[in-house]
Amino acid sequence: MTIQSIDQGKAEAFAGQMIGILNGGCLALMTSIGHRTGLFDTIASLPPSTSQQIAAATGVNERYAREWLAAMVTGGIVEYDASAATYRLPPEHAASLTRAAGPNNLATITQFLALFGNVEDELVQSFRQGGGVPYARFGTFQQLMAEESGQLVDATLLDVTLPLIPGIADRLQRGIGVLDVGCGKGHAINVMAKAFPQSRFTGYDFSDEGVAAGNAEAQTMGLPNARFVVKDVSTIDESAAYDLITAFDAIHDQAQPTKVLRAIANALRPGGVFLMVDIAASSNLEENLQHPLAPMLYSISTMHCMTVSLALNGEGLGTMWGEQVARRKLSEAGFTKIDMKRVEGDIMNAYYICSKD
Repeated sequence: MTIQSIDQGKAEAFAGQMIGILNGGCLALMTSIGHRTGLFDTIASLPPSTSQQIAAATGVNERYAREWLAAMVTGGIVEYDASAATYRLPPEHAASLTRAAGPNNLATITQFLALFGNVEDELVQSFRQGGGVPYARFGTFQQLMAEESGQLVDATLLDVTLPLIPGIADRLQRGIGVLDVGCGKGHAINVMAKAFPQSRFTGYDFSDEGVAAGNAEAQTMGLPNARFVVKDVSTIDESAAYDLITAFDAIHDQAQPTKVLRAIANALRPGGVFLMVDIAASSNLEENLQHPLAPMLYSISTMHCMTVSLALNGEGLGTMWGEQVARRKLSEAGFTKIDMKRVEGDIMNAYYICSKD
């Protein structure tokens, strides 16, 4: 047996890295609690305050607030004045932690960690036996996705995302048919339907809950041009039915993405456009080593996106399927023009604008 020598400095450095991972993981759970209880929003709105004042203003138990604050202080998130026993959330930190930050609020993402932890036992079983953890086991996943994506939709869909497609605003103003594939709770459809009353909007999703939420929001907003249908998008069989089809962070989750993309291509009218917003990454691991979100995205893939596909005997593309595979699958589906664009400041998404010229 060959005995490997150990680089003691490297071993100590990695032990330090592991301590950082443990602290970071626990702080992520505390951050989720801070978001869900409104503690970050409260502290950001107050002058330096005691735990009693913060708890009272937030409407939470002071003892829990004080212990949570201790985690935030030692984690470098909240500042503490020991002489006055007061806490302060610096505005530079609030810019990434409060609801007022809109799509820059990273605290929303931390909520997924506790959710994924709930399926760890089943995921371990899938590691050993194959298959996957079904979507239904992820409880509030769609609700959390709606919260996260809703922030981005409200901030960027009309003013940033749609203008990436040349001439689409004018066509929407005149009136065209639009389909959103994997629409979730349908907020993107309703935002577009309100902005473009002459166009007709349809959302497909396999979730009864999501479709009900989309229809309810459309009714509340008074949108007769928006409708939502419960549908497995792999069964779309419409031909030349839509002028614009969108898919927001939905294709890589599909059990049969190849079939879905072909159906989308077939459902476009001549001159139609498919906008696919998906994760910005390479299909090659070695080209993602410097990706700032790569560890998180590969983890999310393992614990949700890949496994829900494999649970249906699907392709299991995973979150990080990447540009090379995306282009290949889009081309195989029948798209002859594929233009991938990026938005400044958005490190998460790639915007594929596809047509059949």
